Amino acid sequence: MTEINKPGHRGLSHVVKAFGYSVQGLKAALQYEEAFRLELLALIVMLPAALWLGGNGIERALLVGSLLLVLIVELINSAIEAVVDRVGVEHHTLAGRAKDIGSAAVFMALMNVLVVWGFVLYDRFVA
Repeated sequence: MTEINKPGHRGLSHVVKAFGYSVQGLKAALQYEEAFRLELLALIVMLPAALWLGGNGIERALLVGSLLLVLIVELINSAIEAVVDRVGVEHHTLAGRAKDIGSAAVFMALMNVLVVWGFVLYDRFVA
C-alpha cells in the first residue's frame, strides 16, 4: 500500500502527499526524459506567442492548452515506458506495442498543436 493510500491520509493530508508525488514525477521527467525537456522548452518559447496571438481568452486557452496537452501525454508515455522497462528489457511484442502506442499518443498531441495553432493563425492573419 502506498503512503498516500494508507488509512488516515484524507482531506488536506491526502492533497499535500499527492502534490509531493506530482512534484517528484515532474523532477524525474526533467531529469530522465529528454523529450519532456524539449517539449517543455518549446512550451516556454511558444507561451508568449500563444498569449499574443490569441485574440481572446478562448483562443489563448486553446493555444496554451494544446501545448500543455503535449506535456501531459509525454508524462503518460514516459510512465508507460518506465513500467514496460521495469517488467523486462527483452523484446516482447506487447511491450513494443505499448511503447509504440504511447509514442503515437504523443504524436497525436503534437498534431493537435499544429491544428489548433493553424486555425488560430489562419483566422488571425489570413481570414
